[in-house]
Amino acid sequence: MASGADHGLKKLVWQKIKDSLIADCRKSEVWKILILDHFTTRLLSSCCKMSDLMSEDITIVEDLHKNREPVPEMKAIYFMRPTAECIDAFINDFKPKAKYKAAYVFFTDYCPDDLFDKMKKNCAKHIKVCKEINISFLPLEAQVFSCDNAEAFKSIYSPNSKDRDQTLEMIADQIVTLCATLDEYPGVRFKKDPNLNYGKKLAELVDNKLARHYELDDNPNKKGKTQAQLLIVDRALDPVSPILHELTYQAMAYDLIQIKDNTYEYKLKDGSKKEALLNEEDELWVKLRHMHIAEVTGQIPKLVKEISASRGERKQADEKISIGGLSQLMKKMPGFRKQMAQKTVHLSLAEDLMNHYQKNVEKLCKAEQDLAVGADAEGQKVKDPMRTLLPVLLHPHDTTDKIRAVLLYIFSLNGTTAENLNKLIQHVKIEDERGYILNWEHLGVPILSTPSMFSFRKQSRRDRSDEETYKVSRWTPVIKDLMEDVVENKLEVKDWPYQSECPSVWNGSRAVSARQKHKGSSPDDLRSGSRLIVFVLGGVTYSEMRCAYEVTHANKSCEVIIGSTHILTPRSLLEDIYNLGKQPMESFSIEEDKP
Repeated sequence: MASGADHGLKKLVWQKIKDSLIADCRKSEVWKILILDHFTTRLLSSCCKMSDLMSEDITIVEDLHKNREPVPEMKAIYFMRPTAECIDAFINDFKPKAKYKAAYVFFTDYCPDDLFDKMKKNCAKHIKVCKEINISFLPLEAQVFSCDNAEAFKSIYSPNSKDRDQTLEMIADQIVTLCATLDEYPGVRFKKDPNLNYGKKLAELVDNKLARHYELDDNPNKKGKTQAQLLIVDRALDPVSPILHELTYQAMAYDLIQIKDNTYEYKLKDGSKKEALLNEEDELWVKLRHMHIAEVTGQIPKLVKEISASRGERKQADEKISIGGLSQLMKKMPGFRKQMAQKTVHLSLAEDLMNHYQKNVEKLCKAEQDLAVGADAEGQKVKDPMRTLLPVLLHPHDTTDKIRAVLLYIFSLNGTTAENLNKLIQHVKIEDERGYILNWEHLGVPILSTPSMFSFRKQSRRDRSDEETYKVSRWTPVIKDLMEDVVENKLEVKDWPYQSECPSVWNGSRAVSARQKHKGSSPDDLRSGSRLIVFVLGGVTYSEMRCAYEVTHANKSCEVIIGSTHILTPRSLLEDIYNLGKQPMESFSIEEDKP
């Protein structure tokens, strides 16, 4: 594996796949075919490369759902989700005539009895191995996982949802496989909410499924609670973080640039296009991704000096050089082109982001930060949020940016009047698309103020006045407060009750730091301490992902893992919110009515 994936969740998942799926097939010393469904394709892509599979005697990787040529002399490893669609595709491979010599079947998680019986009835004589390996999540980064289920947002929050309970069940199963991969049996906590109880429901499901999992575990010694907590957070807890313009490198890139499947497309000076993958194989990306854009641009002169020094060109590096001229400098060093490819990518990406910032985002940031924090950069309380919002509405920003600013204004007031809301909607010219704003109420976020507003109270915030921040980046995601409170054992049990028993390590005052000996900062050292797993129902932002790394780094004795149904960007969340209001059968007619 490459160095970027040498630790954390990716390494754990790949090791588990090798220990189960590959070890079971290694006894037969012949080349094999690996057959994957859509999810397991993404799963394997996230934690290994083709060369890793080749070294394990897997010569071909095929798609379960595509037509394939029979190879009757080869054995096939099937790695798939236990769904009716996958089972039917598997059966078709062996009826009426077998495509392969034998089948080694591995499910991501528990296979329902009816599907197992169907497979057994039709293909028993071809199946040499059939196992469940308990990995039904994607390890996106060293400390980040995803259920890879963006559709869950609509299933959970839509008032017309018909599969909410089924979706929560599936998410719970996925969280249990994460805990099993980490070898943790955590205490489960959730936020008490008098209005929406999705977090509580999910906590109940996870806790019950964890108990069943460890009772059924092959280990003869029944596993007790480990030094871990699982905190289930609803997206409504912090509606601000997904809407703000975040200025750290990763979050800013995914907000402002079209990046699909982690692929950044950029132009060279000759007009040709190149693509680069932004993942943990890129060590420079790992180094830069959580830095503020001001720090990233500050790194650029150092990179130039480093490159120039290698060619004995220190003098040129010391001279003032524009960001735009850096790519030209690279081209003068053909021998280093490949070695410095990653740096070229980030010079281009940093330049792209700074162009966006200077053109548009800079003007938005002050107003957004003042509305989010409730005070200006000097610490003076914002007395009239409308005065802060107006310059944004009067400037020719694009409609999405204006919607984001209006939402921050409404969040700052805990809801506004119907009259005021109508004026705002008219000003932004979204009379026919008011769902971008109104549909937040389906998440339990107040948009219209009502006499019963006392039932919704804002999360109390940590005092961070002593922390150094940039004026355009004063907001801290609420989730960081929660992480720090848990690690310091300060999270109120009355607001965040345990679904079942509390692990003993978290019982006392300052439990983590007092009961755990100090650990080193390397990932392997961290893993021997306690763990906090945070699951955000309804999507997690890149800024919240960053918080998991920051809290882990600051508290060496506790590793924070964060995950969600899917990863959010501001624009993708706004579309999800808008779609909550669509009737299932009316989506086609709505499209036809648009000019």
